[in-house]
Amino acid sequence: MRNLPLHLATLCITLWVGGMWMLGYVVVPALFKILPDRQLAGMVAGQLFTLLAYIGIASALYLLGYQLQQLGRAALHRTPFRLVVAMLVLVLVGQFVLQPLLADLKVQALPLDVMNSALAAQFMTWHGVSSVLYLIQSLLGAALVLVSKK
Repeated sequence: MRNLPLHLATLCITLWVGGMWMLGYVVVPALFKILPDRQLAGMVAGQLFTLLAYIGIASALYLLGYQLQQLGRAALHRTPFRLVVAMLVLVLVGQFVLQPLLADLKVQALPLDVMNSALAAQFMTWHGVSSVLYLIQSLLGAALVLVSKK
């Protein structure tokens, strides 16, 4: 039981980073290949990304608290702490800035699918920004896994 906080930190990293890689690079591409309706695939993917965002936020808060409890202010200068902060900022931007923007574009396009509307280019641009931020977050997560092994 003495190592429970450490084990929980390891579990948080595993769940969050593993979830990001599995969802973003395996599950979502499979959804778009398997499901015949791209709108349905996008809706399911969006719900899964939302769930993962909340897992990420909870994991980040635990990891930051754990590191502060273990190292005090010294944690602020350590790579794992900075990686978690960067990942948390990216997940917050994705979930509370970009996702609402993309959802609003979809609503504005109704009754058309956004990709068949005049808003398609704008949607694709913001979706691209979201994808790049997700890739950066995924790479930061891989770095977190590597530095947390030490």
